Amino acid sequence: MTSSRDRILDAYADLLITEGERQATLEAVAARADVSKGGLLYHFPSKDQLAEGLCDQLAILAAKDADAMRASDEGPARYYVRSSQYANTPLDRTLVAVSRLRQSGDGRARAAIEEASDNWLAILHDALGDLDVARAVKLIGDGLYYNALNRALGG
Repeated sequence: MTSSRDRILDAYADLLITEGERQATLEAVAARADVSKGGLLYHFPSKDQLAEGLCDQLAILAAKDADAMRASDEGPARYYVRSSQYANTPLDRTLVAVSRLRQSGDGRARAAIEEASDNWLAILHDALGDLDVARAVKLIGDGLYYNALNRALGG
C-alpha cells in the first residue's frame, strides 16, 4: 500500500501533467490524493514544499536509472537509446511533471532536470570515451523520448 505522502506526490504529478501548474492547487491535490487538506499540509506545509518534494523524487528516480544504466549488460549507450521511450513509469511521470514546473519558471525544477541530464551524459561520456559521441547518443535518445512522449500524451 502506498503512503499518504506518495499518494500526494503522485496526485500532484498527475495534476501537473493533465491540468498544468495553475490548476494543481493544494485543494485539488488533496482531493486527487483522497486526503484532507490538513493531511496534505502535514506532509507538505506549502505548495513550494510540494514542488520541492517532486523535484527530490525526480533526483531519486533518475539516480536509480543512472545506476541501472551503468550496470546494464548491453552497455550505457544501448541502455539509454533502448529506454528512451515513454512507458508511463514513475520516472517518466515525474520527469514530465517536473518539466511542467520548469515551464512555470521553477528554478529547482530546472536544476533537477539538468542534474539528471548531466548525469546521463556523464555516464555516456565515461562509457564511450568521447564527449561529442556521447552527446550524439544522448540527443538520439532524447529525440526518441520526445517523440514517444508526444504520442503517449496525444501530441
